[in-house]
Amino acid sequence: MTSDTLNAATRYAIGVDVGTGSARAGIFDPDGRMVASAKHDITVFHESGAIVEQSSGEIWNAVCRSVKDALAQANVEPTQIAGMGFDATCSLVVLGEGGQSLPVGPSEQAQRDIIVWMDHRAVEQAERINATNHAVLKFVGGKISPEMETPKLLWLREHRPAVFDAAWQFFDLTDFLTWRASGDLARSTCTVTCKWTYLAHEQRWDESYFRAVGLNVLADEGFVRIGERVVEPGTPLGQGLTAQAAAELGLRAGTPVAAGVIDAHAGGIGTVGADGAPESCLAYVFGTSSCTMTTTREPVFVPGVWGPYYSAMVPHTWLNEGGQSVAGAAIERLLAMHPLAPEMQRRAASEGQSLPVMLAALAAQQGGDLSGAIALADGLHVVPEFLGNRAPFADPHARAVIAGLGMETDRESLVALYIAGIASIGYGLRQIIEVQAAAGAAVDRVVISGGAGRLDLVRQLLADSTGKPVLVTQADEPVLLGAAMLGGVAGGLYGDVRTAMSAMSRIGATHAPSAGEIAALHDARYDAFRQLQGVARAIR
Repeated sequence: MTSDTLNAATRYAIGVDVGTGSARAGIFDPDGRMVASAKHDITVFHESGAIVEQSSGEIWNAVCRSVKDALAQANVEPTQIAGMGFDATCSLVVLGEGGQSLPVGPSEQAQRDIIVWMDHRAVEQAERINATNHAVLKFVGGKISPEMETPKLLWLREHRPAVFDAAWQFFDLTDFLTWRASGDLARSTCTVTCKWTYLAHEQRWDESYFRAVGLNVLADEGFVRIGERVVEPGTPLGQGLTAQAAAELGLRAGTPVAAGVIDAHAGGIGTVGADGAPESCLAYVFGTSSCTMTTTREPVFVPGVWGPYYSAMVPHTWLNEGGQSVAGAAIERLLAMHPLAPEMQRRAASEGQSLPVMLAALAAQQGGDLSGAIALADGLHVVPEFLGNRAPFADPHARAVIAGLGMETDRESLVALYIAGIASIGYGLRQIIEVQAAAGAAVDRVVISGGAGRLDLVRQLLADSTGKPVLVTQADEPVLLGAAMLGGVAGGLYGDVRTAMSAMSRIGATHAPSAGEIAALHDARYDAFRQLQGVARAIR
């Protein structure tokens, strides 16, 4: 995109997405067309056990570099930016007085001030919280997850009391980014409702919950360290970009900054409004992990599925959130187990591809068409729960199962493992869809986003394995688009989030589920999937 093709009078919105492995920025026009994007990787620190950490300083620097690079690529002037929105993983940022980083783990490195969403150090704390059976837990599917923030806070209080006491603010990563940009400490309804037990439908924290689980100090303080003021996504914060943040980002001071959302929810905002009926669509974000988001007019309580959360994604509706703790990461783990994987990885890299892209092309060739590729996994079954089952069983102790694995080490067996893995992700999605439908939150179709769901083969396998049409938006980067929609609302391009959703997103393709023999094959494989889950639970 050159300056000649951009209208100098056009105003744009910036969306910033911080995933597990990178920070990205995208610049969008009012029609939802992305005119430029840039990305910078961020470090993930893995310690022994279940400890996973990051650095908020490194992440902010990556955000700034990405925004500057996107601006340069598009030749857009800072004065043309109407507003910016942020999304990020639901990771916990711990800062001391003056915003100084505090070490959250045994490394004692202060810059490692983030407990990453996938960190499972707080399994014991989550189990103790769940044993209280507090009424708040019914809004997280009956059981809180160690991936949520109050178990992590309790872990810090018990294992790092000096750090807990010294903390000035505990942020969800999205809220850290909006504070860093605007200086405003307001939290997003999305983050604190979905991950911190804030009761958005009553606009309050439940003091009795924090006292019951051992976090009474937060209640005693009036919740000043986790969010005194909670606002809906898209709300303009502070006076816009501070002078310091503007200089670091290459933007104009005062540029409106929107209250943000969790990264998966940005994907939901960027997709489910595309056909004008968000209540009939399940937003499926297929990345390192996967997230399912279902919108209802009235609250629906689904055992093992997080929520219902009020106004956490689509304004003034209820959200049920499920998903798989690892999805794209599960496929990577599966492939890494095969002896031919390193050689094929090198070959794919030499051709400028990723290994999954190469395997998908081989599967389409061998299977005859996209739907027929499932036959390549004949007799091979996978339950990809390497890091537990997030939904619908809320079981962090679940582990993966592989059945039917032989001694083959050739290319065909690697392709078969890939296909079995993708299908298994679809069966986990189907399980969530069925449990929700039984509770009263049925959906007609799935709208997909996320890097692991880009391939047509993956989309067709998901349609066939779930029995639901899988819709793809025209936007190549719906997560970035969702964040940019919030920036557009804060900057006055649109009056509200629903209007932005319908104006900036549209459907580009539909993958219909197969019928006949293919459908029957997936039904049989889905039955095997559930049987293997049951056996794994029984023998554990």
